[in-house]
Amino acid sequence: MKHILITGCSSGFGLMAAKHLAKKGHHVYASMRNVNGKNADKALELSDYSNSNNLNIDVVEIDVTSDESVNKAVSQLGKVDVLINNAGRGYGGPIESFSSKQFMDQLDLNIVGTFRVAKAVLPKMRAQNDGLIIQISSIAGRCCSPGSGVYHASKWGLEGLSESMRYELAPLGIDVVMVQPGPFATDFFNTVIPSENEDIAKAYQHVAEFSEGFGSQVQAAFEDSNAPTDPMHVVQAFDDLIEMPHGSRPIRTMVGLDFGLQAINEVTEPIRQNLLEVFEITDWDGPKRM
Repeated sequence: MKHILITGCSSGFGLMAAKHLAKKGHHVYASMRNVNGKNADKALELSDYSNSNNLNIDVVEIDVTSDESVNKAVSQLGKVDVLINNAGRGYGGPIESFSSKQFMDQLDLNIVGTFRVAKAVLPKMRAQNDGLIIQISSIAGRCCSPGSGVYHASKWGLEGLSESMRYELAPLGIDVVMVQPGPFATDFFNTVIPSENEDIAKAYQHVAEFSEGFGSQVQAAFEDSNAPTDPMHVVQAFDDLIEMPHGSRPIRTMVGLDFGLQAINEVTEPIRQNLLEVFEITDWDGPKRM
């Protein structure tokens, strides 16, 4: 049994992962914001699910954009073997139409939020010389498209942060990996935050048309029973990574509709390995204990 902290459990991958991993026999700390407010129903759903199925799910209040919230919650937890940094949202619109505040909010949630939670759990993991951090990136961290530049910046940044963490933490017995989902049938697209300046956004009609067309393409995929858009594919990837022994986990796992982007992982992996040899830190590419 592992003690697993998951952020962003009010919906989507987080909610499904909390239920699935608890059913596998793990002790899950299912965190979300506003457990006594707008997410009270989701918190109650998880608690009822846990009780009715005799599972180990503790619902925890965490706002990943708050140092105080993160540190308070983690200090009250027991052992943490696995952290799944899942909380996040997307901002959509032409880059010029965003305010600096919105841009910072996107980065704070999708990059700094993962840093806050990892920083809070790392003393526990270092003390036990063991741990796994699963960072939820995206295929958006491997490509760029019009209308999603601010979101791409957050995911590309998360990729760099996570890869550096992997090298720093491996000698301490802690594994860091990334899961890169494609589009999935979750609430993600319904909760995308638009840019503030509508007048500027209107100057980018070509971007709006692209986004509408791409959205239609994705929606068609959701309605295709043969397309890999079931969110359980991502949850199963979490499960598989948790079960893998140290030294065998890939740094990146792409899941679902990849639009050919898996080729980037395949092409760049030998380059990454070669760079580790140049740096003479090949042994830092994930913990080597078996």
